[in-house]
Amino acid sequence: MSQTTSPSAEKPYGVEAVCRVWKVGKSTYYRRRREEANAGPPPRRRGPKPKHSDEGVAAHAHRAIVDAPFRGEGCLKIRQRLWDESVTVCKRRLRRILRAEGLRGLHSPPRRPDRAHNGRIVTDRVDTMWGTDMTEVKTLEGRAYVFVAVDHCSSELVGHHASLSATSREALEPVRMAVSRHMGGFGAGVADGLVLRHDNGANYISEEFQSEIAFFGIESSRSFVRQPQGNGVAERFIRTLKEQSLHGRVFATLRELREELDRFANLYNERWLVQKHGHKTPNQVRAEQTKKALDEGAANLIGAAA
Repeated sequence: MSQTTSPSAEKPYGVEAVCRVWKVGKSTYYRRRREEANAGPPPRRRGPKPKHSDEGVAAHAHRAIVDAPFRGEGCLKIRQRLWDESVTVCKRRLRRILRAEGLRGLHSPPRRPDRAHNGRIVTDRVDTMWGTDMTEVKTLEGRAYVFVAVDHCSSELVGHHASLSATSREALEPVRMAVSRHMGGFGAGVADGLVLRHDNGANYISEEFQSEIAFFGIESSRSFVRQPQGNGVAERFIRTLKEQSLHGRVFATLRELREELDRFANLYNERWLVQKHGHKTPNQVRAEQTKKALDEGAANLIGAAA
């Protein structure tokens, strides 16, 4: 640009004028000129030239991976198999070649197919499916575990429990509370037709937990591994519980934590607005469905008598 001739003055613009207009220092201009003048071909690889090229190593590595009798062999074992074929390569170089050629996945263990949740976990009527889950809370007595059971239709908190242990017996407490409140008490088959959604925690898949819910007539429904949306109703309530009650608080005793759970459970069921039900509370949804079921039952009896 500095060598361009001005159409009016018929003289070159000059370096100083161009740098002033472009607001660039002359030192920067001359430094760039020196860099361009001294720029040469890219530096060559230092050290002796390897016996095998990257393409040759990649071909040998691919054949070694395919012919290997075992799966899951890592870079060191692949390198040893190459050395047995007189193909010497260092560990860092082999890893770089495997990564560049996309061969690292060939010796990885096969992954399980994803079982994405494509169905619908919410229900149209209460006491059709419950979800249960657990979270941890800090107390001055130690780490406490909070268990909940939530209705998949009304989002009602049907059962809750807090304990200093997370055994299967403690995990059963919210389910027992819900059965006692909404199924008329304990007994064999009192909850026939009910489904309980839970994750794959050891306390939920234990024989004690599964045998007791089976005694009540409850069908166990496990959520898919690494698919938390399969237990999304209980997971979402845990988030609400933490945001509205537990976050930022340190409970002195387990008793204080249980009292707070009782307080929040009553407040939540009475005043929490559920958007999918037209911003009705969980108690209102249950009351309306109970009244509707009674009216339908009475109508059926009248029709049968007539």
